[in-house]
Amino acid sequence: FHGNAVILGSWSENILQYFLRNNQITTEDGAQITWYHAANHKAQMNEALKSTAHMIEADVLLPSEGSDHGQPIMAHPPETSSDNTLQEWLTEVTKSNKGIKLDFKSLAAVEPAMMLLENVKKHLKRPVWINADILPGPNGNSRVVDAKPFIDTVTSFFPDVTFSLGWTTGWHPEKVNEGYSWTMVKEMECICNELSQPVTFPVRAALVRQSCSQFLWLLKKSNRYSLTIWTGKNDNYSIEDLLCIRDYFDKKQVFYDILEPQNCEFKQAIGIKVNL
Repeated sequence: FHGNAVILGSWSENILQYFLRNNQITTEDGAQITWYHAANHKAQMNEALKSTAHMIEADVLLPSEGSDHGQPIMAHPPETSSDNTLQEWLTEVTKSNKGIKLDFKSLAAVEPAMMLLENVKKHLKRPVWINADILPGPNGNSRVVDAKPFIDTVTSFFPDVTFSLGWTTGWHPEKVNEGYSWTMVKEMECICNELSQPVTFPVRAALVRQSCSQFLWLLKKSNRYSLTIWTGKNDNYSIEDLLCIRDYFDKKQVFYDILEPQNCEFKQAIGIKVNL
């Protein structure tokens, strides 16, 4: 097992330290990391590989019965088909130097995906994040991925991969949107305090400002924890909300996977150069 130590280690290395060591960022600041979101179809995947993004995020699911013999494909529900299988995706992405984040919406896809990931492990000496929403969150109505079997399956293949563990959420433009409650963050801490891997919590930008004290409490629980701020396509939130998060938390503990134009505005507001 000695041979694996180095390879496994890079999967749980803090992405700031990894990209700093490779001279791709200049300081340990989560806002310096750039993301390419939903690189699922071949066109998006190729665009992501050509881009300056440090991390590529994509969604893995098992196609509907009877097609592709249950090979995991790259698609985000409600889509159920894709021109890209996970196998093809990994083949292309391993040729790059980008970190990867794989997002799972169902438990069924996890084991077959881990088997494929195992085949390319020696070519992936870089950050690998495995994501699922394992708890119901504010206005969340989509199905959660059952936490224990998800974590157990991933860990049985890769004991120290970085986990990205979130809550299902919804956002309504015409309603008052409650933030993440104490119950929600305490439930998450209950699951994560038993893990030894790094864990990042994906949280929805439009709901974070009203939950700052909850997340401050959560991040204080372990130096393995971080937040990844993400945004829904039609979410209404302000650059002020992002700047408030920026002031409230340690810069090393928050990543921003946010959409344009806010991403550019935010980076400009905090003085980070944007490569377009």
